[in-house]
Amino acid sequence: MAAGAVPPNGRTPHEGERTVGELFADATAELSSLVHDEIALAKAEIKADVVRGGIGTAAGVVAGVVALASIPMFSFAFAWGLQALGITTGWSFAIVGGAYVLIALLLAFLMVRFFKKVKKPERTIAGAQATAQVLKNAKPRPATKEEIDRALGRIQ
Repeated sequence: MAAGAVPPNGRTPHEGERTVGELFADATAELSSLVHDEIALAKAEIKADVVRGGIGTAAGVVAGVVALASIPMFSFAFAWGLQALGITTGWSFAIVGGAYVLIALLLAFLMVRFFKKVKKPERTIAGAQATAQVLKNAKPRPATKEEIDRALGRIQ
């Protein structure tokens, strides 16, 4: 404040007392700082989660590749194990191949069952058709004076 000026409320501030404007400016600056800090914290947390999610995804992909690579090894081990039980080598490999064909058929059967349960969105289609019918029958017309007055609150 200028020297000798009297504030609008007629009271002069004591030494060290801040004006309302100074208090408001400080509160605004602190609130702004708080918001910026909260945004920085959210970014840091999200970044850490994204990094963890990326590492988890990479680990899952590597695990899938290793599991896929193990299938031939276990297939050979199973076939040679059957051969060790006295079944000829050709039949051992045929049995293992047949087991894979049975697994594939079972999975294909499950796939067909689940796909047959998929239905078209009948309620959505019916709603869209009803909306299209209403819009098709709607004819634009100018608003009447009464409708305008009612919309503007001139009449109840």
